[in-house]
Amino acid sequence: MLMFAGIICIAIGLTNVINPNFAWYLKEGWKVDGDSEPSDTYIALTKIGGVIAIVFGIIFFFTGIFS
Repeated sequence: MLMFAGIICIAIGLTNVINPNFAWYLKEGWKVDGDSEPSDTYIALTKIGGVIAIVFGIIFFFTGIFS
């Protein structure tokens, strides 16, 4: 079960690092009509959160393997 959770965390983290605009669109973008973009701060924080999710995903994955 931990391996599956690790894979999910890694996938979400990679999505946030590679394409942070996608996370913004899922959370806020669909509410806005017209041209609107996330701020630079939001993009930076989303990338940092993605890196943290990847680290936790790796920890969960290897914990699942070795338990």
